[in-house]
Amino acid sequence: MLRAMRLFIALAVLLFAFAAAAQRPIVYPAKGQSAQQQGQDEGQCAAWAKQSTGIDPAVVASSPAPQQTGPAVGGGQRLGGAARGAAGGAALGAITGAAGKGAGVGAVVGTMAGGRRARQQQAAQNQQAQAQQQDLMQTYYRAYGACLEGRGYTIK
Repeated sequence: MLRAMRLFIALAVLLFAFAAAAQRPIVYPAKGQSAQQQGQDEGQCAAWAKQSTGIDPAVVASSPAPQQTGPAVGGGQRLGGAARGAAGGAALGAITGAAGKGAGVGAVVGTMAGGRRARQQQAAQNQQAQAQQQDLMQTYYRAYGACLEGRGYTIK
């Protein structure tokens, strides 16, 4: 289960990297600039965009979303779920005369529910971090595109 979760997280990070790369603007030399001139202009505009926005796309692309894995993930959620489940199970078990058995079943169910909540919370945090990275890249590419447009290129 933990291995599958790690694989899923790794795939999500890779997909994000491809999505961020796909947002790079397309540059067309609208005024007949040579390939050499375009290369120079793109390099200068990349440096200007980095300096003016304070965003380094290499750093943004290489910094994965914060991820927690292992036994510590959801430990508090699972423990709280187990306690709530045990209490509820004991109460239900007391009605049937098997409070201990009900508490045990309730603890197992509560642990699973707590783990699910922890995974959902971690997924939401990862999505938020990815959205922030995308926003940074879009800001950088807007500056990069503005610089190139000022030099006579068409940007899409």
